[in-house]
Amino acid sequence: MTIERMGDSPRRREDARFVTGHGAYLDDLKFDRLAHAVVLRSPHAHALIRSIGATAARAAPGVLAVLTATEATADGLMPLRPYAEANIQTGEPFAFAAQPLLASDKVRFAGEPVALIVAETHAEALDAAELIVVGYQALPAVASAEAARAAGAPLLADEIPGNTCLDWHTGDTAGTEAAFATAAHVVSLDLDNHRIVMNPMEPRGGVGTFDPATGRYTLHVSSQNIHINRNHVARSLGAEPKDVRFVAPDVGGGFGAKNFAYVEHALVLWAARKVSRPVKWIASRSEVFLSDHAARDMRAEASLALDAQGKFLALRIASLANLGAYMAGAGGGVQTYQYIHLQGSVYRIPAIALHVVAVVTNTAPIGVTRGPGFAEAINIVERLIDAAARQTGFDRADLRRWNMVPPEAMPMTNAFGFEVDSGHFAESLDLALVRADCAGFEARRRDSEGRGRLRGLGFAYHIKATGGPPDENVDVRFEADGTISLITGTQHIGQGHETTFPQILAHRLGVPNARIRLVQGDTDAIPFGGGHGSSRATYMGGTALWRAADEIIAKGTVLAADALEASEADIRFEDGRFVVSGTDRAVGLIEVAALGRDKGLPLDTFHAWTREHMTFPNGAHVVEVEIDRDTGQVDLARYTAVDDYGVLVNPMIATGQAHGAMAQGAGQVLLERAAYDATSGQMVAASFMDYALPRADDLPSFDLGFNATRCTTNPLGVKGCGEAGAIAAFPAIANAILDALAPLGVKGFDGPATPARIWQALQEAR
Repeated sequence: MTIERMGDSPRRREDARFVTGHGAYLDDLKFDRLAHAVVLRSPHAHALIRSIGATAARAAPGVLAVLTATEATADGLMPLRPYAEANIQTGEPFAFAAQPLLASDKVRFAGEPVALIVAETHAEALDAAELIVVGYQALPAVASAEAARAAGAPLLADEIPGNTCLDWHTGDTAGTEAAFATAAHVVSLDLDNHRIVMNPMEPRGGVGTFDPATGRYTLHVSSQNIHINRNHVARSLGAEPKDVRFVAPDVGGGFGAKNFAYVEHALVLWAARKVSRPVKWIASRSEVFLSDHAARDMRAEASLALDAQGKFLALRIASLANLGAYMAGAGGGVQTYQYIHLQGSVYRIPAIALHVVAVVTNTAPIGVTRGPGFAEAINIVERLIDAAARQTGFDRADLRRWNMVPPEAMPMTNAFGFEVDSGHFAESLDLALVRADCAGFEARRRDSEGRGRLRGLGFAYHIKATGGPPDENVDVRFEADGTISLITGTQHIGQGHETTFPQILAHRLGVPNARIRLVQGDTDAIPFGGGHGSSRATYMGGTALWRAADEIIAKGTVLAADALEASEADIRFEDGRFVVSGTDRAVGLIEVAALGRDKGLPLDTFHAWTREHMTFPNGAHVVEVEIDRDTGQVDLARYTAVDDYGVLVNPMIATGQAHGAMAQGAGQVLLERAAYDATSGQMVAASFMDYALPRADDLPSFDLGFNATRCTTNPLGVKGCGEAGAIAAFPAIANAILDALAPLGVKGFDGPATPARIWQALQEAR
């Protein structure tokens, strides 16, 4: 059997299961006496509920239960509370209203759950839902953050005065104002990082069961963070976390939309208890658009001050975030931690002042997607630098080089006191520009002009802190059949962990990968876990695994010394064997594990740890676009990147993760926008007829290289790799579009660069 170590690129072992139809997604799971649930959702974005008539629905064929807020209150169910209820930096409480499991007196977004119908079949549940009569009194709605802040705007909740959850000033305001007062150049932009919907291939869903003998709930769920979500759902059910089990065998994508708990998680468990049967609910694609946590949706007024030589002096940002109807998921936590964490990016900016405002609106709640907060911050600074280059005449690559923190200044501490341990930023930028053949760009531009098309070159430098929830654990168990069970609190949702985690353990213990079996996705299997979010799995789970391996080797050394009748000091561990130094006497790890098991001294090892630092993947992305003058169609012609993900466990899998993120970032800047009607609050892009995801023919072949610097915050030297492209692609492509359009006088555009928007920008410039 083969030992595939860190740095090798074996094929993903999980793919054989998936491509042969042996995955275990929600729809693949079998349950006896399964009942089906349908959620009745509000058709209004904002309305009072005067009455709910469910008599006819309860009498409909096959109906087992129709549940409303009345029953939820009677059973003691509680609303879902935000994951962060106070400013992470100051401790100041946010203004928020907890999200009810079922709306009672008021609905606050189109798609908010009002009733749960449980029936023998899905069709019968759908039919019964149509018999429920809800008396609504429609109210004025606000669909944008600006509208929510306007004088006289309708109030979503009494608990949120002025619809404002937080209004916070931070940073060096005095130093920033002084720098702007003396600056040779000031450049300012208004930027819209528009709302998107993640649309994972497998929609959200769950199958709930309840065991009256033990009082335990079990939810088979499509989720990327089962332990923490379990805790929030347990609180809503009035149960202890130990009495709620979450199981997520295979998850068909998440992209952040499945990071947090949803009301449906609690509802199907409650329904299972009420009808004494398993209850299944899986979102329709329309429900995904209407009720999944969306992402981004932040506007910013930003200014950058420079001296006469192009040195950055200060950065000033006023941002306004739309959190949707409820502070669901991370909510204000993103605004008060991720968003400020790396303001200024990899550049030396001595003074930064932020004004951060977050409000509620009559739209679906905002959650996270790749690079939450960091993507918004990086977009701001990278767009400002290009605007500064156009305004001052400085070369945009030079502006970046001159202001990047050099390797000899690492670790760097930024203006907000956050430390970045490693990175060769200017070197990665130069490598990317060379790899992209920027020297040949003018020739390609002339070729495009000869074909009647505009060509633009753009680039952006990204950085993100990865780590997510700070606690993680692994449990390594040596089984009697000679295999090793590796149980983790992290989770795979398509990233390839069934391949990479055994690689790490095989690398450390010198055992064949095929002997190692990854076990995850079950809250009963391991005490806690931080899930997948924030590209944390390899860093957090890998570090716990690395340290567990140290303990295994130490315990094995004692057993091997006894078996080989040698001093422990003379035992060395290499290539899966304990060897007596200077001799050919040795015993294998699996044999030592068997000896330990027989003696009651197993090598089984549980290791838990709490991180103190993050990892900081970074890199440069360079793109070229072609634009049709007559139609405004933007084609992504070339995409090159050089990224630093530290030590690569599996370069092939890291490359795949980067490609997926690049595609998502390209989708946001070119195609995707979750649009709402400004007056009614109705979503007007609630299907794939109106919301375009990137497809293969929208993308070029990505050219990705690596410029690794070893991360010093973990023993593996790794950095998270799953989010970089989604952070870098948005500003890099936007900068390329503006580079193409600048000669025609176009200075900016809002939202995705659809043909209509680009054509409109061209007409306005003319």
